Amino acid sequence: MMKYILSILTLMIAIGASAQTDMQHTPKGALYKVFTNSTNARVKDGDIITFQYIQKTDKDSVLYSTYVSGQPGRAQIHPSQNVGDMMEIFPLLTVNDSALVKLPTDSIFKGHEDQRPPFFPKGSNLNFTIKILKAQTVDEFKADLVQAEITGSAKYIADHKLNLQTTPSGLKYVITQASTKPKPVKGDTVYVNYTGKNLDDKVFDSDIEADAKAAGLQQPGRTYEPLQFVIGAGGIIAGWDEGMQLLNEGSKAIFVIPSKLAYGEPGYNGIPPFSTLVFNIELVKVVHAKHVAAAPAKKPAAKKHVYKKKATTTKN
Repeated sequence: MMKYILSILTLMIAIGASAQTDMQHTPKGALYKVFTNSTNARVKDGDIITFQYIQKTDKDSVLYSTYVSGQPGRAQIHPSQNVGDMMEIFPLLTVNDSALVKLPTDSIFKGHEDQRPPFFPKGSNLNFTIKILKAQTVDEFKADLVQAEITGSAKYIADHKLNLQTTPSGLKYVITQASTKPKPVKGDTVYVNYTGKNLDDKVFDSDIEADAKAAGLQQPGRTYEPLQFVIGAGGIIAGWDEGMQLLNEGSKAIFVIPSKLAYGEPGYNGIPPFSTLVFNIELVKVVHAKHVAAAPAKKPAAKKHVYKKKATTTKN
């Protein structure tokens, strides 16, 4: 039995050594092995790739997995700046290719050894198993995001059975608590309670303490009180500026705000690009500005000729 176990161990060591010697080197020192042999066109400079990956130590401890998180990685291909960016590897692959990549930690932490974690000793590797799902041009990538936003918004509205009105700009809303008090206009100051969510119902911000705590938001030092701003002053997203003018003081509503009226293509502070946002809104108070009425137009006066007095000079 011991002889059999030793034979198995010897075979495993031989396979491991073979896998290591089968790997190729990039100019910056990464090791890689492509497991597939796809005939698709290779990833090229400027492409945006979507890929799955598992990140491990040399001892096979999983550090991160997109399969577990449910969020594939994305990167735009550009010339490699360092071994850790894997930009030497991606252009060697095609869509549906899988590969093993070993990045030397001595190169990754060169110049900042103080940041090297203990599970990456000198001579070790950061290991990636990657699979390329998509390679798109920037325009194709944006078109996909736009379509995903439209589809996701429609699904959210249907799943939550929201009977929404839509303004010409694309803002969707429903008033959940009516009021007969006046509506604000541009220049008025409003005080608003709100809770903001993504289309997955994950709360990303709230000025209501109970909602923030229920969502597990970490907002140390925050004072939970209505948000104050002036309508039309440019300090708030367009969907709010428009939406507040649809509400009466004291009313509540749900806003479904498309990205073009929110944070658009760039996204903001953890909000991804092209994100439709959902807000539960309460218009607590309106402070009306003093709006000066326009003076009535005057009837044009009869045209008069004005003559200037001719200047004279005095002779000495």
